[in-house]
Amino acid sequence: MKAAVIYERGDMPQCVDFPEPVVQNEDELLISVKAAAIKHFDKGRASGKHYSANTDNKNATVIGGDGVGVLQDGTRVFALGVSGMIAEKATIEKSRMVTLPDGIEDAVAAALPNAVAGSAMALRFRADMKPGETILINGATGFTGKIAVQVAKHYGAKKIIVTGRNEQSLQSLIALGANEIVSVKQDDEKFISQLKEIHNNTSIDIIIDYLWGHTAELILASLKGKGAFTHKTRFVSIGAVTGDKIQLSAENLRSVDLHLSGSGLGSWTKEEMKKLFTEIIPEMFQLAADKKLKVETVNVNLKDIEKLWDMEVPDGKRLVVTM
Repeated sequence: MKAAVIYERGDMPQCVDFPEPVVQNEDELLISVKAAAIKHFDKGRASGKHYSANTDNKNATVIGGDGVGVLQDGTRVFALGVSGMIAEKATIEKSRMVTLPDGIEDAVAAALPNAVAGSAMALRFRADMKPGETILINGATGFTGKIAVQVAKHYGAKKIIVTGRNEQSLQSLIALGANEIVSVKQDDEKFISQLKEIHNNTSIDIIIDYLWGHTAELILASLKGKGAFTHKTRFVSIGAVTGDKIQLSAENLRSVDLHLSGSGLGSWTKEEMKKLFTEIIPEMFQLAADKKLKVETVNVNLKDIEKLWDMEVPDGKRLVVTM
């Protein structure tokens, strides 16, 4: 079979002939893969930089953690891979697959779940979101951020504030459900001042953060209290696009009713992970099939994987490899 393979951590993947994977036990199935998205997660694992990567592995490895394909009985499914999913064939876990509804394209179904996990899991389980709350999404112009805006709206957010660098992309989020935009290109003082004004007018209940780094420091500084009672805000870190570390003063923490947590692999419980596959992803697939959830992809062919691995994808779109 053809597959996208890396031979050493950090190498560029190559489209080569590779042995087909073999089902190892009764909990696994063989799938003919049709589409698999390339995400920051996949690139991080391939390079060995993601915290879940096996950096000791020196063997040739098929890349791709999940994808969409067809089972031997013809059923179309999304699934997590036991073997690498950017390949013509893969093995998957029965307990971690979702049957696709009619009307959803393979590329859309391949692109959506990672963004759903990176938004719905944080809103539902880390932030314990309730209808009518105000949500701030830091770094909302990327693919997952755009999905997060729509998921928050679907879950009943009263107000959604979004941050980002690209003015055009920020404006496009209004049509998806955002109510107010904050540019991260303005100077620090103006950024903090705008957030303070928003927070004073409509208290921010939840912050979903995809950037971390300096903007996270500014957002936390904007929440800083002055010794009076403050509104409780739940800050959930999901990504670290602009830096893995921040400086956070103890005074800042003591002056505000702040709940700081993270959402990602290792932070979810088994029960939450089960709900992701049995409830959350199926619901979002149906919304996409019904054209109530906007998902944009850039589709490329497996044979072109090497030259497209570092391809610049427009804001808000996901790169998807088709087999």
